[in-house]
Amino acid sequence: MKKAIILANVGTPDKAEVPAVYRYLTQFLNDKRVIDLPLPLKLFLVNAIIIPFRVFNSTKLYKLLWSEKGSPLRYLTDMLALKLEKELGSEFKVYAGMRYGRPSIGSVMAEIKKQSFEEIIVLPMFPQYASSTSGTASEAILSEISHWNVIPGIRFIGQFYDHPAYIEAFAQQAAKYDLNSYDHFLFSYHGLPDSHINRTHPEINIRDCNCEQSMPAHGKFCYKATCYETTRLLAKKLGIPTEKFSVAFQSRLDKNWLTPFSDKTIIELAKAGKKKVLVFAPSFVTDCLETIIEIGYEYAELFHEHGGEKLEMAEGLNDSTVWARALKKIIEA
Repeated sequence: MKKAIILANVGTPDKAEVPAVYRYLTQFLNDKRVIDLPLPLKLFLVNAIIIPFRVFNSTKLYKLLWSEKGSPLRYLTDMLALKLEKELGSEFKVYAGMRYGRPSIGSVMAEIKKQSFEEIIVLPMFPQYASSTSGTASEAILSEISHWNVIPGIRFIGQFYDHPAYIEAFAQQAAKYDLNSYDHFLFSYHGLPDSHINRTHPEINIRDCNCEQSMPAHGKFCYKATCYETTRLLAKKLGIPTEKFSVAFQSRLDKNWLTPFSDKTIIELAKAGKKKVLVFAPSFVTDCLETIIEIGYEYAELFHEHGGEKLEMAEGLNDSTVWARALKKIIEA
């Protein structure tokens, strides 16, 4: 085997229990790329306020998410790695590495070091680049490899939101649903603080960016711009007219995050008389807490409470064969 592939994902607690969730949140929220406040303030805010107040509720949500196989994010990524390895052939070994939790990026890199690969290809499992997702995963891998005596060739695939193979795989998953039976479609992306976006392009205020209409010149690594461009590509591929879809951002912590907010958009759709809505989550290639629970349970209930009849969460790419084959094309490109 000459090449190692690392499918880097966010991670998940080891168990749906308070101690495990506490460890996971501590590692996740103390990452400087996730919360970028001054260190003394961040340490106090995260460890004395946010985690103690969130850990019990988060554990309840993880209990709803958990199955006999464990966390979907973990076992689906493991199964995808096996499928991708089969698609790529004998020259490749595919590893699943989690930025937080297990299998950790550190343990994966230790295993890779033993094998003396000629090249390492890093594929963060995030279609749209963000410092707090792809950036932190790549940084962790670079940190590990910097201590090696022999450093092989290394290639990072920073994002793939506009790759035809990703668009096609997403469209094939969407084909499982009768799109003509829905009143409206919501493309819901994980939110980010405005400050993260503004730091990437300090010369442009994200609230004044017109990326809702077209891809701006500065947009290649602007998370908001790539989310809207992903939506345009997917809507065109699926034949969804502009008036039948909305774009929104979920999982916010405060008002200074990317807008519009998914939960508020869902309420507005219900009040506007939309009865049946299908939600796509193009920033999540693997179903997880944010898709299965936040959208599939919490947002569905919110939609119903305000007059809607059915809000359905479309299945993610997960470990599907079409996704494994798409990843092969992305890697080979």
